[in-house]
Amino acid sequence: MTKNLRILIHASDPSSMIEKLTEVAPEIEVYGHDTYEGLSPVLKELQPDIAYSVAFEGRNGFPRDALLGSDGPGWIAVGGSGVDHLGSWDKSTVTVTNSAGVAAPMIAEYVFGAILHFTLDIDGMAADRVERHWQPDRLMTPLRGKTILIVGLGHTGQEVAAKAKAFGLRVIGTRARPEPMDNVDEVHGPDALPDLWRRADFVVLSVPLLPSTRGLVNSRSLISMKAGAVLVDVSRGGVLDGAALINTMRAGHLKGAALDVFETEPLSSDNPLWGLDRVILSPHCSAVYEDWAMHSFELFLENLTRWRTGAPLFNIVDPDRGY
Repeated sequence: MTKNLRILIHASDPSSMIEKLTEVAPEIEVYGHDTYEGLSPVLKELQPDIAYSVAFEGRNGFPRDALLGSDGPGWIAVGGSGVDHLGSWDKSTVTVTNSAGVAAPMIAEYVFGAILHFTLDIDGMAADRVERHWQPDRLMTPLRGKTILIVGLGHTGQEVAAKAKAFGLRVIGTRARPEPMDNVDEVHGPDALPDLWRRADFVVLSVPLLPSTRGLVNSRSLISMKAGAVLVDVSRGGVLDGAALINTMRAGHLKGAALDVFETEPLSSDNPLWGLDRVILSPHCSAVYEDWAMHSFELFLENLTRWRTGAPLFNIVDPDRGY
């Protein structure tokens, strides 16, 4: 007798996902686990074929050894785009997919919300309102004709590029394997960054955290940026050197910075970033919107259909490249 397909949903609240999967495929055995703790014995007992897993409490303490151990599944579907919390894995024994692209439009909106915050001087207008001060010579800063540098032209970077073109920006960007792309005027390899920093009025970081990208934006990178540039980081904590950014902002070199990711999350209350002017801090939420979790899960369900019919999976992550 052939056993039924078993799927473990590892999420903070797997109930709605279990309900959805049971609705579309009632013959599948589906189980849920809602903490990082205790995953190893659950895997040992269930022996699932597939695990849909979300890093819902951040990277620290994520039970990667359990998921990638001998009792782990043959396919791990990550309910997000980043996979650095998994470390490395043997692709001959386990397949890892991600949900890259699901939240890219929302992240792109966050990017331009942050950029417009600084170009329209929202903080300045808010301060004038508090003081009941009418500033007759206030000027807006138009985006048209300026240059945006997108470091990482993956799903998110491409969404940012499309919106940038709608604003009339010149778009330059980098990717590991440069090739012409829609909405991008210049595509370069990462080795071109030392010459690209100084050209950009706006810099957007949207690369995964890899050995090659850890500390990519350091003191030298920041001081090489155009004076008065705006930096937006929607990559992964560790790509940007936080201490270097603090020094750069205190020196007044950049007009502003918006940070959605941090090397240690949550950001400690005594971190100097909290006290800086011209800095937007958000709790790794640029990709989070109502129904995001279910949209990600629906992408997994599409992939599950492919898996069951023998079709190639999409969004397979190469452990050597990290995406």
